[in-house]
Amino acid sequence: MTEGTTSTAAEGSDTLTRLEQEGEIAADYLEGLLDIADLDGDIDMDVEADRAAVSIISESARELQKLVGRDGEVLEALQELTRLAVHRETGDRSRLMLDIGGFRAQKRTELAELGAKAADEVKNSGEPVKLDPMTPFERKVVHDAVAAAGLRSESEGEEPQRFVVVLPA
Repeated sequence: MTEGTTSTAAEGSDTLTRLEQEGEIAADYLEGLLDIADLDGDIDMDVEADRAAVSIISESARELQKLVGRDGEVLEALQELTRLAVHRETGDRSRLMLDIGGFRAQKRTELAELGAKAADEVKNSGEPVKLDPMTPFERKVVHDAVAAAGLRSESEGEEPQRFVVVLPA
């Protein structure tokens, strides 16, 4: 093995260890939150796409809906609070992704379909398509779906009114 390969493998291992640590800190924080709110839920931790991914799952999805809120607003706030808790412990900025009751997973599926549909529309009409304003997470999913369809897209506007424009090839 060459020295560069060893270094790269060590960096990958260090990154994985750091992300696992972020997940553990986040899980502890969220378990405390669930206890305070007197909600039942299990914490699942993973590492996806170079970020810690933490999910709260429960047999009673209705109970967890309180933590998702309307259009995921509470979920977004809890994700930011969890990232701050990780930052407080590690001193590093976290890109942790939080899902509650499968809300983000379902949203990801819907947004991928929206991106593919918009790409088809652009391919058929040859005209750009502007989508409604979205969160950064939502825009990322749409950009990925558009790229997978062989087209390109851009984000335009200012937060919170930033939106995706799907462009012809």
